[in-house]
Amino acid sequence: MASELSRRGFLIQGAALGGSLLLGGGLLSGCQDDKAATGHRASVQSTTPQYGGRLRMGIIDGSKAGDLDAHKPTTASAIIRGFALYSKLWEWSEHMTPDLALAEEVEVNDDATLWTIRLKKDLEFHHGKTITADDLIFSTRRLSDPELASPYLGYVKWIDRDNLVKLDERTVQIPIRGGTGLLSLPDAWVNFGGIVPVDYHPVTNPVGAGPFRLKEFVPGQRSVFTRFENFYKSGQPYPDELEIIDFKDEYARISALLSGQIDMANGVAPEQITALKRHEAIQVITNQTHGFQSIDLNLSLPPFQDDRVRQAFRLMIDRQEVIDRALAGQGRIANDLYAPLDPTFNSAIPQRQYDPEQARSLIKQAGYEGLTVELTVGPGLSAVVGGSPVAQVFAAQAKKIGVNIKVNQVDAATFGGPKRADWQLSCNSKLGGSFLHTAATVDSFLSSANKTHFADERFDALFRQAISTKDLEKRTPLVHEAQQIQHEKGGLIIWSYVNTLDLAAKHVGGLTPERSHFPTWRFDKLWLNQSV
Repeated sequence: MASELSRRGFLIQGAALGGSLLLGGGLLSGCQDDKAATGHRASVQSTTPQYGGRLRMGIIDGSKAGDLDAHKPTTASAIIRGFALYSKLWEWSEHMTPDLALAEEVEVNDDATLWTIRLKKDLEFHHGKTITADDLIFSTRRLSDPELASPYLGYVKWIDRDNLVKLDERTVQIPIRGGTGLLSLPDAWVNFGGIVPVDYHPVTNPVGAGPFRLKEFVPGQRSVFTRFENFYKSGQPYPDELEIIDFKDEYARISALLSGQIDMANGVAPEQITALKRHEAIQVITNQTHGFQSIDLNLSLPPFQDDRVRQAFRLMIDRQEVIDRALAGQGRIANDLYAPLDPTFNSAIPQRQYDPEQARSLIKQAGYEGLTVELTVGPGLSAVVGGSPVAQVFAAQAKKIGVNIKVNQVDAATFGGPKRADWQLSCNSKLGGSFLHTAATVDSFLSSANKTHFADERFDALFRQAISTKDLEKRTPLVHEAQQIQHEKGGLIIWSYVNTLDLAAKHVGGLTPERSHFPTWRFDKLWLNQSV
């Protein structure tokens, strides 16, 4: 069967090549200098892994409605638990590209409308069942089932779930419907596409193939997992147990870390870091991701239907000042474009500069002198989660040219609810990824959550062609032109690529800075140094 796959065309074999399908082979240019890319490694242990102990991670949640569903995680904490419990066909590399995991070989046809996926040999679920093509088909159908109503259904809804084909006990063909390819399938599937057995149930039988199996789960409080001896990565994981503890606020979580009640805290707000960097018992992991922060303009509402107003808002934001004040300096200036590490990224587009006088002139030309707009933000005081600091800094900058920005802070349910695409102006943040996947979820015709209501016939035509073109050389000019359109006409003010910050006790081994958001989620490679 392997020889047949090789003859039929484009074949990706082995985890080392997993990211090349979307991003064009090898490690990305711009990622070669590890110190520049991911911060200092000097404070991170690099000794031989040790077995044993209980690794304890603190997360911010406390939701009593927490769950273990592989395909319908309703909170960020549920996704984190899924990294312990479930394994996927792909996993994120440290450069935020999808590497092969449970999949041994993946082939895609010329227009990306047919995927052939072959599982590794002798894979096993927690309850001892061998993983087969039947489980892959069951998992794919469940993930893409409209009745399940996964919040991430929009990422994979183009899978033709009614026409999956089992070629043999380890190989499945997955067609894409609608006449457009889906080259971004690995990126779309990697976070929440756990492969589960045909007898799976998220409550009565939450079985996966992840590094740890479930021992205890108390929603809103804690979850405890034990080492899975037959994990597909030989010799891993290292701890005997993993405990994930829920906290309702950052103060309580950091206090628990400093007092030794937990070993790690993920995604800590930048304003918490300054003092902790001097704490001898704590290691700070700084990850220079290409996740982005944006201010989203609703192009379906006035005044943003006027291109002059859109341009004015892009020019009136002092990006470095927002990074310094709202992110405590933990970010890099962005140019209103996402996916800067994608090899198709159009780096020739000049960086947009802060120009308040030109912004004032454009507002006047458009007839909007004395303009007042409303900027809606999410809960909390952290810019990282869409809270008010960004809005407050931007409002002060806008006031200098005579634009009044009223900040409207709402709760999490409202901010992420049905009204999320109705705000006149709103803050946003997204994980970094390939151009195709990001466009598919943010502002292309495939997106079911296009907060900007951006719609451009030429952009959509270019995107449709690009997502069906696996050849990098042919795809690049398509993306370049599409990004030029976004830069000139789009509704995203992408002002920063953000750093994510993780904290851990010195005795936690296996933590290294990455271009991804997930160093503390890699439960298969972390370990406890008993001698520290």
